[in-house]
Amino acid sequence: MEALDYSLVDWSRAQFALTAIYHWLFVPLTLGLGLILSVMETVYYKTGKTEWKRMTQFWMTLFGINFAVGVATGIILEFQFGTNWSNYSWFVGDIFGAPLAIEGILAFFMESTFIAVMFFGWNKVSKGFHLASTWLTFLGASISAVWILVANAWMQFPNGMTFNPETVRNEMTDFWSVLFSPVAINKILHTVTSSWIVGAAFVVGVSSWFLLKKRESEMAEKSIQLASVLGFAGVILALLTGDGSAQQVAQRQPMKLAAMEGLYEGKHGAGLVAVGLLNPAKKNYDDRIAPFLLRIEIPRALSYLSFRDFNAFVPGISDLMDGGYTGINARGKQQTAISVEEKRTRGQKAVQALADFKKARKAGNDSLASVHRTILETNYSYFGYGFIKDKKDVIPNVPLTFYAFHTMVILGCFFLIFFVLIWYLNQKNKLSSQKWLLGLAIIAIPLAYICSESGWIVAEAGRQPWVIQDIMPTFAAVSSIQTSSVQTTFLLFAILFTIMLVAEVSIMIRQIRKGPENVH
Repeated sequence: MEALDYSLVDWSRAQFALTAIYHWLFVPLTLGLGLILSVMETVYYKTGKTEWKRMTQFWMTLFGINFAVGVATGIILEFQFGTNWSNYSWFVGDIFGAPLAIEGILAFFMESTFIAVMFFGWNKVSKGFHLASTWLTFLGASISAVWILVANAWMQFPNGMTFNPETVRNEMTDFWSVLFSPVAINKILHTVTSSWIVGAAFVVGVSSWFLLKKRESEMAEKSIQLASVLGFAGVILALLTGDGSAQQVAQRQPMKLAAMEGLYEGKHGAGLVAVGLLNPAKKNYDDRIAPFLLRIEIPRALSYLSFRDFNAFVPGISDLMDGGYTGINARGKQQTAISVEEKRTRGQKAVQALADFKKARKAGNDSLASVHRTILETNYSYFGYGFIKDKKDVIPNVPLTFYAFHTMVILGCFFLIFFVLIWYLNQKNKLSSQKWLLGLAIIAIPLAYICSESGWIVAEAGRQPWVIQDIMPTFAAVSSIQTSSVQTTFLLFAILFTIMLVAEVSIMIRQIRKGPENVH
């Protein structure tokens, strides 16, 4: 029965990962391309030059194709909380459901309303109203992302809530604390601005194809000029917000940070791995096998990025498992860390106190119930550890998290140089002759997606085994359904999403080959 339960968990996770990865193929392009075409139309509004209107309409068509498919995958993703993760939905639905409801009512309604004007209102409304509709469509998409990211950030750092043992649910007590959580703010800014990189890489890559084919050169060069500037801005902002996110992870999810850096033994003045090759023979945190076959570090950089102190102690996986070191806890305060074994003990006390509380309430013994409630509240911050069977289960997949993180960082640095170089050569009218760079620009489109997806792998795989950090392990969140049902829907979704992706790419390629149409 236990094997069947874990099989259900694995398949449920796989299905959600499948849907999320496919969905995220469309979201960053919507956010990035939406900004670019909004700026393009602003230039048209200011100058009245028809070539800018023609450019805007061309990129707007590609935006619309991508937007339609993204909406379909997003709806399926949200439905899975009710179908595959009903225990999670029950446990935190009062909190998690609020931002998703606002996203559906406000942001999605906003997008749906103004996108119609954006596509069909060119000759039916004033230039000013059409421009406003374009910007509001982009703003609606961004706001939609904001509320989803608020919900995700709360899972990484649960706050602004209290646990009600009467209903066995977490209830929101401070909406603004959830919304303006430092984890949420950094996650929102980092995710949205990094999406500009995807949009810019797409525009630069498609425009480079036109230059290679010696077609629509003026449109391509103008598009590259604008997209490369916005792409560069996206990289800089993503680096700054990524720095803030690293600080939050160091304080609130130190195990994730240790996995991101392959750090098993903590130290003062810890270096940041620039290039590293993990040792596949390293299986356990407490063995004597060296964790790296190759490692090139930036000295003391990890300590500074984590705590703004070059000599700060950064705990490794072994330290986090065994405790005993002095560090900054999830609430930003200095304390001596306790071991995972002690967390499990406290978590088990909380779980038992909940069961005893319910028994006492059922027997009408309110004074005894009050005693158990106090024990529960005292230990609730470790509630999820009470369900962990093997303490090693709290260590995420280190190779997956490490390589995903460093792939994201390396590609981020690549795009920083790429956008500067391509802007400079385009500015000097030398880009058309650089066929190698135009070819690289086309290859950069999938690289931008790999960079973006890698970031999400770090965020989600790095926090395992928690669906809610320290409060609820992933295996406790699944619905009580047949594993075969999840396997069937996984296969159906995989086929459906692949068909949708192939259809979208085919339609986009056909539209790109067709090129922009003449405008009047």
